[in-house]
Amino acid sequence: MNFDKYINFAKNEGAVNAVKFNIADIVFDPRVALKCIFGCGQFGKAHTCPFQRSPLSFEQYKETLLHFNSGIIIQAKNKKISQHVSYEIERMAFLDGHYFAFSLSDCGLCKECSKVYDKECVIPTKARPSFHGVGIDVFATVAKYNLPLRVAKTKDDDTNWYSAVFID
Repeated sequence: MNFDKYINFAKNEGAVNAVKFNIADIVFDPRVALKCIFGCGQFGKAHTCPFQRSPLSFEQYKETLLHFNSGIIIQAKNKKISQHVSYEIERMAFLDGHYFAFSLSDCGLCKECSKVYDKECVIPTKARPSFHGVGIDVFATVAKYNLPLRVAKTKDDDTNWYSAVFID
């Protein structure tokens, strides 16, 4: 499989970094759920929050994602770029015959999620759970590829968005 096409697309669309990953390098850790539940100000306020919406457990996400062999990790300057790039790569991979391609990215499609108003998602075909929201330790995973990641220290610190596209 030629990942250069997807990596070049990501960079042309505004990604800071885009690298191929091997599934063996994805670090799953159930402690991530604790940070989502007790550390995320958006917990339960978005349709893409997997711990609120999905019937899958952490173990089921892990089991499902381990069926993939590889994919692409994308670093972007903001959530909107990350969402756009990862979703479009998922779409491209699907059209290239990788019909199980699936992206994980914090949703940045709407200014405010419709869940806040107890309404259905307005773009359910593009909304995806986050990279960390399915139990992946993003810090440990991106470190394996020497990608930079630091803790955001302010609410407006919008420079560390990571997403991934799993491609088989």
